[in-house]
Amino acid sequence: MPPTSTSPDLILVLNCGSSSIKYAVFDAQAEPVPRSPLWKGKVEGIGSPDPRADETGIASAPIPLDAKQPYHAALEFIRGRVIARLEGRQISAVAHRVVHGGSKYFDAVRVDNHVLDDLKCYIPLAPLHQPFALEAIEILLRERPDIVQVACFDTGFHHTLPKVEQMLPLPYAAWERGLRRYGFHGLSYAYMATTLPERHGDAACGLTIVAHLGSGASLCAMRGLQSVATTMGFSALDGLMMGTRTGALDPGAVIYLMEIEKLTLEEVGQVLYRQSGLLGVSGLSADPRILIEHEYDPGETGERARIALALYVRRIVREIGALVATLGGLDMLVFTAGIGEHNAVIRDRICNGLAFFGVHLDTAANVSNAPVISSSQSAVTVAVEPTNEEWIAAVSAHALLDEGTS
Repeated sequence: MPPTSTSPDLILVLNCGSSSIKYAVFDAQAEPVPRSPLWKGKVEGIGSPDPRADETGIASAPIPLDAKQPYHAALEFIRGRVIARLEGRQISAVAHRVVHGGSKYFDAVRVDNHVLDDLKCYIPLAPLHQPFALEAIEILLRERPDIVQVACFDTGFHHTLPKVEQMLPLPYAAWERGLRRYGFHGLSYAYMATTLPERHGDAACGLTIVAHLGSGASLCAMRGLQSVATTMGFSALDGLMMGTRTGALDPGAVIYLMEIEKLTLEEVGQVLYRQSGLLGVSGLSADPRILIEHEYDPGETGERARIALALYVRRIVREIGALVATLGGLDMLVFTAGIGEHNAVIRDRICNGLAFFGVHLDTAANVSNAPVISSSQSAVTVAVEPTNEEWIAAVSAHALLDEGTS
């Protein structure tokens, strides 16, 4: 990337996972920062035999990556793609989605080596995401120290949780050591807090539950557009059943796996994070679209697809019910993220489970993924709202750049 100027120009946003990197480039000279990026892309299958790249205006295609350092190679590939499209403009900052900020970091922060060392301490709390975001930051700090690196935290939005929601029922000394419920998907919820009142007015500012349903999944209860309760807690394992993660689980089951079945700590981690959820129960896929296609297959395949989907929906309905009790009512239910935005079947099944307190869908609106999918008879407004985590990260980085030039 070319050297940066002193005034904001372009902001590159990186969202790094264990096997994929999503990226987007935003125009930081526009005021405010536009919500749509100039272009975006992703590299998937990092570390697999068939990595692929997909970018705005360029067809998806397989790409070669160094098998010894595939993640570094993927970052180099993205760097080359970005440079090829700069057209004389400059990257002023790279904003990174960092899943965990612990009890120290809530707002976006410029990363130096000291901050990086702090964030490495939280890797055990988010092993699917934290190490990969930090690897990207570390590489860029070393190779491009002239470009500002900004960490934007998924835990930050939940700093408004009351203490009773943050506490774990462990000895109080655990709280003092930082063992508490942090909450995640905060960049997504921060975007919801921005866009929902724009679309729905004051109705979004009351008692709202947002369902972020993707490969990872959580719920956030908002009052006055602030987080007051959420389903993910100390780690990104808590709460809802997910694509490959268990969600909330009796800790006795973990003790059993280790004590009776003699699984090592590493093996238990693999089970909880990568071998459970929809994939583990169905034995078929972590993608509900595929399970829906197979739930009426004969024999065990269909039976396991059905029970996986039923358990997935049941856990969501149960947790929504718990959050409604916490809020003392519900004005609006919002679906977002990949499954929430695009899977009408899952939305329909969830809302059928909530019909007892007056949730009713408009079938045609639901099938078309309309912004409002509830019927006129529904006591609760049900909405579908695309998330935009990358824009939240870009805006956060832009604010830091403005502080540095003011």
